[in-house]
Amino acid sequence: MSDSGVAWEAVIGLETHVQLGTESKIFSAASTAFGDEPNTHIDPVVCGLPGTLPVLNRKVLEYAVKAAMALNLNIAEHSKFDRKQYFYPDLPKNYQISQFDEPIAEDGWIEVEIAEKGKETYLKKIGIERLHMEEDAGKLVHAGSDRLSGATHSLVDYNRAGVALAEIVSKPDLRTGREASEYASEIRRIMRYLDVSDGNMQEGSLRCDVNISVRRGSEAPFGTKVEIKNMNSFSAIQKACEYEINRQIKAYESGESVIQETRLWDEGKQLTKSMRSKEGSSDYRYFPDPDLGPIEVNSDLREKWRSELPELPATKRHRYANDLGLSIYDARVLTDELPMAEYFEATIKLGADAKSSANWITGDIAAYVNANRLNFDQLLLSPKYLAEMLEMIQSGKISGKIAKEILSDLITKGGSPKRIVEERGLGMISDQKVLTSIVKDLIVQYPNEVDSYKAGKTKLLGFFIGQLMKKTGGKADPKLANQIITKCLLD
Repeated sequence: MSDSGVAWEAVIGLETHVQLGTESKIFSAASTAFGDEPNTHIDPVVCGLPGTLPVLNRKVLEYAVKAAMALNLNIAEHSKFDRKQYFYPDLPKNYQISQFDEPIAEDGWIEVEIAEKGKETYLKKIGIERLHMEEDAGKLVHAGSDRLSGATHSLVDYNRAGVALAEIVSKPDLRTGREASEYASEIRRIMRYLDVSDGNMQEGSLRCDVNISVRRGSEAPFGTKVEIKNMNSFSAIQKACEYEINRQIKAYESGESVIQETRLWDEGKQLTKSMRSKEGSSDYRYFPDPDLGPIEVNSDLREKWRSELPELPATKRHRYANDLGLSIYDARVLTDELPMAEYFEATIKLGADAKSSANWITGDIAAYVNANRLNFDQLLLSPKYLAEMLEMIQSGKISGKIAKEILSDLITKGGSPKRIVEERGLGMISDQKVLTSIVKDLIVQYPNEVDSYKAGKTKLLGFFIGQLMKKTGGKADPKLANQIITKCLLD
C-alpha cells in the first residue's frame, strides 16, 4: 500500500528476441553455426561493404510468419524493412536492418498459465503488440585484467551479426514478476514447438528486455518506464522485475523521481544497476532500407504455412485436462517439451491408460532423461514397450515394484518387458492355491500376531502382506494377496 491507501501496481511489458533457426543469416549466405572460432561466419553483406546487396532469406520469412500465426497476430499483406542508425562496435555496418512502422505482424495474444506458490493457478490472456524481423548484432567480449576497471580492452566477434531475429513485443499487460517469467517461458515453448528456434537462452537464442513502471492503482496513468536489458533466464526475469518494482516504489515514496533509463540485472548482487539513458525512436533516425523491396505474403502462402502449424502447448494442455482427465499439473509437465508430449501421445495411442502413462513418463522416465541430458526422442525405451509394460501391470502379470526393477534396463538397453520378465522369472504369482498355502504357513509361524489381529489390531494386515512379499520375492499379486490374508486370518 502507498501512503494514500491505494495499492501500487506494476506495469510490465517484454521485448523478446528470438533467434530464428535458419542455417544462413537473414540477408546473406553466411553460416549461423554457434560456437565456432570468432569472426569465421562473416561476409561482405554482413559488413555492408560497397557494392553488396542484402537478399531476404525466404526461410526467415516463413519462420517469422509461422511464429506470428502461433501468437494469434494479424499477418500484414504488405510490410517493409528499415534502417535503424545504431552506432555500436558490434554492428559493422553502423546501422541495423529492422522493421519500424510496417512490421510483418501486429495485434495478437497468448494465454499464459500462472502458478504461484501458495496461490491458486490462474489463466491470463497477454496481448502482443507486434512481431518484426531484424538482424542481430555481434558480441563484445571484455578482456584483460585491469585492477580497477576489470578489463583493459574489448574484443568483438561478428559471427552473430546478421543472424535472423524475430522480436516479439508484448502489450503492457503483465503485473508481476511471475507473470513476466511465465509469459517468456510460454513464448519459448511455442517457438520450440514450431521448430523455428531452439530457444537456448544460454547460447543467446532467446533474450528478453523487460520494461517496468509502477503506478498508484489500476486507473492511474503509467509511470516512468525503465528497461532492463538482455535477461537470459526465467528466474532472472522474475527476480529483476520484483527488485525493480520495489526500487521504484521506494523511490516514489521517499520523494525521489524515477528516470527513463536502461538498466542491467546483476545476478551476483541480485539487483539492477544503471547502464545508460534510454534512447527514443527518434534517436535511431529510421528510414526505409533502399536495398530491400517490400514484403508481400499472399493469402495462398499464408494458408499453406498455417496448415503446417502443429498443435500448440496451450491447446494440448486443455485437451489433456478435459479429454484425458489429467490434472493441470500433469498436463503442464507433459506439454513443456514437444518430444515428451509426442512420447506420451504415442504411448496412449497404443492403448495405455493416460494417467498411468503420465505418472511413469513424468516420474522415473523424465528423471532419467533429465539426469542424462537427453530428449524423449532419444530414449531406447519405445512407446510400444512402455505401453506393453503398463499393460502387464494393469493385467496383474507384474507388480509396480517389479516394473521399477526392470525399467532401468528398458531405458538403457531397450527391448521387450515381456521378454525380460520371462528370462528372469519375475512374473507375478497369481495362483490362489500357491498363495493360500504360503499364507497358512505364515499363520502357523506367527500365532501371537494372529491373535492380536483378531483382537482388533487390524494394522497387522500390513505385517502379513510384508511377510508374504518376502517369501515370494515381491512377486505375489498384491490385490489377491490382500484378499487371501484377510480371509485366512478370520478363519
